[in-house]
Amino acid sequence: MFNDLKLKIQKKFKDLADTGKLFYVEIDREKIWECYIEGFTDPLEKQGHNCNCCKSFLRQYGGLVTIVDNKVQSIWDIEVEELYEASIKNLRQYIHSLPITDVYQNSFDSLGTDKNLDKVKSVTWNHFFVKLPIAFVNKNALSIDSLKSTWRDNKSVLKRSLDELTIDATETILELIAQGSLYKGNEFEGILTGFLKLQKEYKKVPAAMKDNFCWIVSTEVNQALTRVRNTAIGTLLVNLSEGMELDTAVSKFEVVVAPSNYKRPTALVTPRMIEEAKTKLSEAGLLESLERRFATSTDLDIKDILYVDKSSSLSDVFEDMKKDSEVNPKSFSKIEEIGINDFLENVLPKTKKLSVLLENRQLSNMVTLLTSVNKEAPLLFKHNNPFSWSYTGGITDSMKERVKEAGGKIDGVLRFSIQWNEDGKSIIDLDAHAHEPVDGSHIYYSSPYRKDQGRGKTIMTGQLDVDMINPSHVGIENITWSDQSKMKEGTYKFRVHNYSGHKSFDGVRTEIEFDGEIHEFSINKPFINYVDIAEVTYSKVIGFSIKSLLEGKSTINSKEKWGLKTNRFHKIKNIMLSPNYWGDNKVGNKHFMFILEHCESNESTRPFFNEFLKEEFNSNRKFFEVLGSKLKLNPPTNQVSGIGFSDTQRSSMIVQVEGSFKRVLKINF
Repeated sequence: MFNDLKLKIQKKFKDLADTGKLFYVEIDREKIWECYIEGFTDPLEKQGHNCNCCKSFLRQYGGLVTIVDNKVQSIWDIEVEELYEASIKNLRQYIHSLPITDVYQNSFDSLGTDKNLDKVKSVTWNHFFVKLPIAFVNKNALSIDSLKSTWRDNKSVLKRSLDELTIDATETILELIAQGSLYKGNEFEGILTGFLKLQKEYKKVPAAMKDNFCWIVSTEVNQALTRVRNTAIGTLLVNLSEGMELDTAVSKFEVVVAPSNYKRPTALVTPRMIEEAKTKLSEAGLLESLERRFATSTDLDIKDILYVDKSSSLSDVFEDMKKDSEVNPKSFSKIEEIGINDFLENVLPKTKKLSVLLENRQLSNMVTLLTSVNKEAPLLFKHNNPFSWSYTGGITDSMKERVKEAGGKIDGVLRFSIQWNEDGKSIIDLDAHAHEPVDGSHIYYSSPYRKDQGRGKTIMTGQLDVDMINPSHVGIENITWSDQSKMKEGTYKFRVHNYSGHKSFDGVRTEIEFDGEIHEFSINKPFINYVDIAEVTYSKVIGFSIKSLLEGKSTINSKEKWGLKTNRFHKIKNIMLSPNYWGDNKVGNKHFMFILEHCESNESTRPFFNEFLKEEFNSNRKFFEVLGSKLKLNPPTNQVSGIGFSDTQRSSMIVQVEGSFKRVLKINF
């Protein structure tokens, strides 16, 4: 009767081995024997089956299983005679209660003792015994443990990946690769396609069978697929799965795999993101709200205007005759200065006529007002009106916004930014340089991070995070310090280098920001080699202070933009705050806008910016960023345009005020 049981076990084992996969569950060596021997209720049968050879087989090989359709099958899944029913049932239940712990291999092909002769009783005893197919035999016993460890690790990493990485993250990356928005993305396309297939299959597997699914997959697929989480693309998968913003996650990926001067060829917006945003807009009835146009003076409500020009048209005739006379802003260096709030409260109410001296450095402050085509369309913006605004070049806060758009940090404790080629006509390579105190650490394109020279350790608090080479559009570079506690006390020196050596360009504008204030420095003529911009001294007790190094290096040349010439006074028609500060719902940065006579943008203008949008569109902000850049408006006449200043940016303007008497003031922002 035992021999029949033995044959059934051998046949079942062959069925298991024919699947091509054998696994092992970690058993308790004593308990598995108890499961078998306690199944015999008759003491004589129990005694007759108390065999050391069978006990050894159960302890070593009783946990052999395979997986079919994500379900475990063991050698005990057989139908047996009544004598063995209880024992086999006990073994079956015990083995199926345990998780798989290893892929199975052995260094020899005979598992157990087939039979032996009892010479005293002249009886041949049969025992549990199976033959291991050659595919599962590894003669090198030492390598078996190493292989088992590798398989365990592969399975563990794969299961963690399938549990924690989202299908949405994988599909997003594949969409970026398809549209060429991910650096060397085609190198990862194959592995991600395979991983996405696994993710979708895993999602359908019942929870109790997911572990078995991972054991099977980890032995069938390439190890690179099981360990995708531990690769560079895996880091991007993890960050996106954990909810990191797409731009930030991809930027972190690019820091690892891309060269420091890499610039993405296309925007990070995928077809799925577009469809999601379009659906949300449609459901909210906001598609019509995307139709925008330039605002005109008739769109404005008088209650939103702080100043309206009251001068007579006759006097303007004589003023027009003076417009060709250039004015050097330096000639007003000794004039009375006044803060913008003091000016609005105490000077403006008594003013009849205002004009501003438009300087070269203010050309980036040119701004125009925009509104909705349909005044009744639902509001897209956080503020309670349909108006928006756009500075020249399609930015909202000048250089700072360009840095942000290029992927640079603008919220550090100290920032040095440079901007050039604003007319897009001069293909030239300028570089931002910073020299730190104490050890003179030099941050620039070839050494974008501060180095601890004592130990050669890279310190990430000082970093060049935007580097452009010969841009055909407006050029931007940015160096920022993110952690004040890691900054060294002393003087930080900032310079600009004309790397390409070209002698024909319009100069460069720079910004240095700390303590919430932006300090502007401009060079309005070509230069060769290096130009020193400024020094910032940092003390843990006093904080930051700044000193300009540009005295005597700037020249004044008249330029023309939006129909206005620089270094001339131009009439101010209206003064207003930016639309996000009209009425009671004040949100975001405040801008002071000076609407100028004869000022008309000739640029195709962006209709809105993400910072204007309601919070509900945060998840679709990349879509709106790209949409805003594509929905350009063609400029008409009769615009509401002029110059604007953000309250986050330190600046100044010279105005000529006429009331009971005429005077010139310098307004500080």
